[in-house]
Amino acid sequence: MADPTLIPNGYVLPGQPHPLLAPDANPGYAALRAAYEEVGRRIRASGAELLLIYSTGWPSVIGHQIQALERPEWVHVDQEWHELGEIPYTFRMDAEFAHAYRRAATSRGLHARTVSYHGFPIDTGTVTALKLINPDNALKACVVSCNMYADRGETLVLGKAARDAIEALGRRTVPIGITALSNRYHTEPVPFADDRIQSQKDDDWNRKLLEFLGEGRLEDVSQLAREFALQANGDSKLKALWWLAALMGQTNNYRGDVLAYRPVYGTGAAVVELTPGASSALDKEFDEEDVEVYGGDRNVLTGHDGPPGGSASVAPAPPAAPQSPPLTGRAPRETRPIRRDAPFTEAIRVAARDGAPAPVGAYPHARRVGDFLYLSGVGPRQAGTDAIPGGPVRDADGEALNYDVAAQTRAALANVRTVLEAAGSSMERVIDVTSFLIDMDRDFSAYNQVYAEVFGAIQPTRTTLAIQALPTPIAIEFKVVALTGDAAAS
Repeated sequence: MADPTLIPNGYVLPGQPHPLLAPDANPGYAALRAAYEEVGRRIRASGAELLLIYSTGWPSVIGHQIQALERPEWVHVDQEWHELGEIPYTFRMDAEFAHAYRRAATSRGLHARTVSYHGFPIDTGTVTALKLINPDNALKACVVSCNMYADRGETLVLGKAARDAIEALGRRTVPIGITALSNRYHTEPVPFADDRIQSQKDDDWNRKLLEFLGEGRLEDVSQLAREFALQANGDSKLKALWWLAALMGQTNNYRGDVLAYRPVYGTGAAVVELTPGASSALDKEFDEEDVEVYGGDRNVLTGHDGPPGGSASVAPAPPAAPQSPPLTGRAPRETRPIRRDAPFTEAIRVAARDGAPAPVGAYPHARRVGDFLYLSGVGPRQAGTDAIPGGPVRDADGEALNYDVAAQTRAALANVRTVLEAAGSSMERVIDVTSFLIDMDRDFSAYNQVYAEVFGAIQPTRTTLAIQALPTPIAIEFKVVALTGDAAAS
């Protein structure tokens, strides 16, 4: 855990302007504003010297940017909610810390740079937070961008670099992750007075996440972020929570306090405080990867104990193992750690309540590898009941039954759609299909007609195989490869 004398507490704050500019338009906006103001009082009481902000509202593409202009001054208008009016601001930024953070990030292999010129845009979330929790500019701030393409490993390294800089300069710092939870906005106009979480599923996931945070289980939430983002359209994969957990020490030893949870135009907006030092009721329940140094390209990470070299002005991480790859290039093939150059991979399991039948063996519904999604075999069984539309092909004694392969094909393709969408892809992104039929002569024509209704315009490549049997009494199964939602489907 991070030194509580340097990091007395951390916060999760939402990023929309409504609590600042329209608190009277909805009781929830007023509650969020009151929670922001309470955060401000608690930060002042903590003796903090610096507000360190990671905001999903400041996206970057190449590496990470850090605000280093000592006194940025501008008039901000939110790009979506411009009718709410202007937000004039003047802030105090800690330029010394910004440069220390850049050096620390660079020493861990990240691409980082400072920005320092008049008029550089500061995002709505940062402006809203600083106006509400630090209205008199009593504290200096530092803001770091959210790289659009960084995944978990790179974001963890960015959080650890922040801790390096805090320890090197001895700043008593409050880290703040500015992010929505679920991030599904209303797609049709909704009066502010009638605002609500966009879907019940999102609300359920938000409340589960907040239950964990209220128990101080920050690292569990960090490790569940991918699943949350998949199920509830989490804001930027919840990178702000990856960053916050890595900075604060990657444990569940916190006292959590959920000060407010309300909708802001369909999204889940929460104000949460995490105070280090409380005794954890349980150890970490999950086991995502943990990395210390970013090794070059996207998703290419090294997991040795620390970076080679390091900056003399920033407290370095522990020394590297003798054969660690250099930060400036790839290691020779014989010394590069196994699988460190492999693309990002994760298993994906879809809950029965979301419409996917349970696997019949030790396998996930799908596995994502880089920009590709590989589905396990998908048949027509129905979620929860295992009923087979069109009827089973045999009874409990193994005797053959009549069945409708067209109905089974439609049901199997519907299950394929469910798994793809739960994994962030779609039928339109399917690029290859392997079809398995237990009776090619009997079933090909009907199967082919239904298949054409679904995939005729999409035109993935296809192979159809005749097999003797499938593990359950079904006539058809599909093996599918698709592009993920992050990849171009051209």
